[in-house]
Formats: sequence, C-alpha cells, structure tokens
Amino acid sequence: MSKAGTIGIGIAGVALGIGIGAFFFQQNSAEPLPPEPGVAVEKPIKWKMGSAYPGAIIQIGSLGKELTKKVERISGGTFKIRFYEPGALVPSKGLFDAVSQGSLEAAWSTPGYWFGKNSAFAMFSSVPFGPAAGEYFAWYYYSGGKALMDALYKPHNLKSIICTTIAPEASGWFRKEIKSLEDLKGLKMRFFGLGGRVMQKLGVSTQLLHAKEIYPALDTNTIDATEFSMPAIDLNLGFYQIAKHYYFPGWHQQSTLLELLINREVWDKLSPKRQAQLEIACGDNVREGLAQGEAIQPKALRELKSKGVIFHKWPADILKAMKKAWDEVVTEESAKNADFKKVWDSYAAFRKDYRIWRELGYLKHE
Repeated sequence: MSKAGTIGIGIAGVALGIGIGAFFFQQNSAEPLPPEPGVAVEKPIKWKMGSAYPGAIIQIGSLGKELTKKVERISGGTFKIRFYEPGALVPSKGLFDAVSQGSLEAAWSTPGYWFGKNSAFAMFSSVPFGPAAGEYFAWYYYSGGKALMDALYKPHNLKSIICTTIAPEASGWFRKEIKSLEDLKGLKMRFFGLGGRVMQKLGVSTQLLHAKEIYPALDTNTIDATEFSMPAIDLNLGFYQIAKHYYFPGWHQQSTLLELLINREVWDKLSPKRQAQLEIACGDNVREGLAQGEAIQPKALRELKSKGVIFHKWPADILKAMKKAWDEVVTEESAKNADFKKVWDSYAAFRKDYRIWRELGYLKHE
C-alpha cells in the first residue's frame, strides 16, 4: 500500500474515533441530547410538592423523594419536582385544600388522610381485613377501582396517581399486654383510617395523629397506645422506648397505597408525554415499594426484639370481634354515604370473584 493510502486510512480512523468519542461523550454527559428534527421541545417544568410524611422516614417519606429523582431522570432534567417536608409550606392536614386550590401543584400523601372530606377516599388507602398488594392492584387497575377513585377526586379539582405501596403494618403498640376485649375498652389510641372506626366500636377512643405528633403524645400519656406503620418504620420512630407490647397482624392495613396528588387543572395542561412521565415514575415507585418493604422487615424485627419488645399475635376471638365490628362499619357507612357504597360494592364484588383464584393459586402460611 502507498504512503498516501496509509495516511488516508489513518485520517479516516482518527475521524471515526473522534466521532465515536463524541457520541459516547454525549451519551454520558449531564446535558440532554439535542432534540431530533421534527420533535417538539417540552418546556421545562418546576413543581412544588408538599409531603404528609417526613422525607427521612423510610418508604412513606423516602419514596416521595425518590419519585422526584425518577421524574427528573425520565424527563432528561426538564421536569423537576421539589419535595417539601411536612409543614414547610402548609400543615399536612391542609395539603388536600392547598393542591385543590392551586397553592401547590402536588402533594405526597395517602387517600386515607382525606377521610374527613369523604369516607370513600379511605378505600383507596387501606381496607381492614383487606387484600395483599397483588389483589388490591388487580381490583384497582383492572376491575374499576381507578375510575372510581378518579371520579371521587374530580369534583375537588384533583387528580391522584397511586405512587407506591408498602408492606403489611403492625397493628399496635401497647404499654400492657392485651389479653381480652375488656383490656381495650377506655384506651386512648392513635389509629388510621377505617380501622379507627373498628377500634371505636370496641371501646377505644381514637384520634389521627401525623408521624411527628405520635411520640410526644405517647410520652406525655395523651394517648395510651398507637399504631403507625411497619416494623422498619416504627423502629425509627422509637415507640419501643415507651410501649413494649407490639401486636400483629396488621388486620387494618395488609397493604397501604400512597399517592401523588395533583391539581386537576395543572394535570390537564400537561402534555401526554409529561403525564406519561409521572405515571411511569409512579409505576416504578410501586415496584420499589413492594420489594423494599418486604426486604427491610426481618432486620427491623431482630433489632426490636433486642430492645426488649415483645411480639404478640392477636387471639382468634379478638380478631373475630374486630371483623364483626368491621362488617358493622361497612353497613353503616354504606347506608349514609353513596360514594362509599359504590366503591365498596365494586371492591366486594371483585373480592368475591377473586376468592377462588386466591384459594387455589396461593399457599396458606398459617
């Protein structure tokens, strides 16, 4: 080969190398790639998202912060959501109204917190004696639940996307062992959602406190007992320092759904691409919540045991009484709230139809 030919090949090789290097530099650069010809450029978006949960609490808080990172990654940095701690912008209990009125674009919360607005919201958070996550999502996504929830939020100028789920919860921290239904009567207890109505029927005085309010209330005897979440979360909130008797199973919350709550007008103005970015990020958050929630419990239980916590399982007779009370709550709430009845009828019909698959397809571990 001639010297000129050799030089030509060398120049071509250098040019190819530069081209490949430039390509990989672009792929790994923090700067987004230029848009393809003919593809509309989305305008950058910045949202404020108030949270009902402190960001430091694993799962119920941390997954809200993870959501903001996922949306930014999926959008190539053009859709940014800022996570605000509870009370930083508005009190946790005021998030519903703040987002509805447009003071905030979004909130990280759970539908169960809006029980006071409409008891039917609680059906999209957790259901006493309800399903594990797989069955819950089967109803929600494929048997009408999602449409019912959307219709419930729409009059309030709100759009909700289910954005994660967490593992079964424990059902209470008590100073003394509960040996009978009589031991429950007269107790003052923090309790969440529809399960609180059940406890009221058993003689317990319940109130809903947010995460940061619970320990001080327990420490000052404002409440006698509390439930909050799963072992890995309860451990970090320190309830074991005051109450040593820890009860299972979480009959009131076998699975719990959390949401990204969005102002409806803001949602409607988003392009289909932007809406899809939020839905995809929330879908991945569901995956992470399911896996992480199951993975972190054994270590937490070992640590709680090392701190002197005594684990209890509810006796069959007490669980039976709780289930009877729950059936009464459903009857009463369905009679006075047409929205609740509509959601309950859909949910109950699905569970009845699903039962044969649950009984045939899954091992029973009891």
